This record gives sequence, C-alpha cells and structure tokens, in this order.
Amino acid sequence: MSLYRGFAFASGSVLLVSGAQLGMRWSMTRLPQPAQWLEAFSQGSVSLPALAMVVAAIVAYALSMLCWLLALRDLPLGRAYSLLSVSYALVYLLAASLPIFHESFTLSKTLGVTLVILGVLVINSRRTSGNSA
Repeated sequence: MSLYRGFAFASGSVLLVSGAQLGMRWSMTRLPQPAQWLEAFSQGSVSLPALAMVVAAIVAYALSMLCWLLALRDLPLGRAYSLLSVSYALVYLLAASLPIFHESFTLSKTLGVTLVILGVLVINSRRTSGNSA
C-alpha cells in the first residue's frame, strides 16, 4: 500500500469530478430545458459547444471513478472518502471566482466550505499503520 499513490489518485478524482461539475453547470445554462430537448434537436437549435461539454463532463466523471477505484487500493476508506469533500470547496471557489458562472461568495457558504476543509485536514492529519482501515 502506498499512501502517496492513493492520495495522488484521490486528488485526480477530485480534480476530474470538480471539472465535470463546472462543465455541467456551464453547459446546462446554455442548453434548453430537458422537456424541450426533442424539439430543440429536431430544429437544430442545440448549442454544439454546450453539448460537447456535456460529453466531456461525462468522460471526466468516468475517469474520476477510475481514479477513485485506484485510490481505494491504497487508502483507508475513511481517509479516501473525506478527500472527496475537497471537491465541494474547489467547485465553490472556482464557481464564485470565475465570472462565467455568475455565482457569489457568501459568508455562510465560505464558513461551510472552511469547516469541510478543516474536517478533511483533521481526518488526514494523523498517520495510520499499514494494517488499519
């Protein structure tokens, strides 16, 4: 078991799933409502870049799951699962920082994200022996 390899795959999973979330958000604001999809497809009024982003996000989700499975080989489940929470913070920070998402920073959201990150740090700050899970 290699903790470093496990953390690397878990980090890859977090980055990929965060990118997928942001990509889905961007594309869903540029596509019609799901009830209107058939009509939009038949009229050819679907944004091809938005549709391509949906496909790219789905691929990123799949790759994220592969990284997650590989991370589970090397990390105890409690540590690995806590690392997934980092994606909440990453998505929040990027969505609020990048103007294309029209999100805003708020005190309550920032406090919540800070608590999540502190929790991840507490869970992952202690060393584990090779036999514990």
